[in-house]
Amino acid sequence: MAAKKIIDLIVSISLIIALSPLFFLIILAIKFTSKGPIIFRQKRIGLYGKEFVLYKFRTMKEGAEKETVGKYITGNEEVLTPVGKFLRRWALDELPQLFNVLKGDMSVVGPRPALPYQVERYNERQRKRLEMKPGLTGWAQVNGRNKLTWPERIEYDVWYVENWSLWLDFKIMFLTIPALLRRDFAFADESKITDELVEL
Repeated sequence: MAAKKIIDLIVSISLIIALSPLFFLIILAIKFTSKGPIIFRQKRIGLYGKEFVLYKFRTMKEGAEKETVGKYITGNEEVLTPVGKFLRRWALDELPQLFNVLKGDMSVVGPRPALPYQVERYNERQRKRLEMKPGLTGWAQVNGRNKLTWPERIEYDVWYVENWSLWLDFKIMFLTIPALLRRDFAFADESKITDELVEL
């Protein structure tokens, strides 16, 4: 775990520096194409149930998050800005979470951070997700990402926690790029949408 922390620090600093031109372009694109803040902040649950503020590039129209709480985003919603659709397609909206990793709230690899109301509905097995820091990418992301239902994602995440190793983290990092390139992983599968645990 000490090695995992060192890797998180090295990777987050390296990517923030390397991707700084991309950060600048995204900031300009959001600023000049829609009203509202550039960064979207939201309370999430991290390691051992500790609450933290997660950062994302804003992908929806100003105030739209109130309309979408508890709903899957399929990519066709009018609440998404044109720039926001592009950012979500390539998971570029998640890049500010590199600063969450740098702060120690998150890890490069781990279960995706859940919303408070989702954690309240966890059973004892599902709470195992909270035994590892939430990650930028994870076992669920490389095995289906948004195509999976939340119960499916949770099962992948619990398996990750139970079988964690540095080798598994490196494997997930290696598989992340191919997963991002798959369009069918980018948005929720409308045929699977239910009222189960869902993410904004």
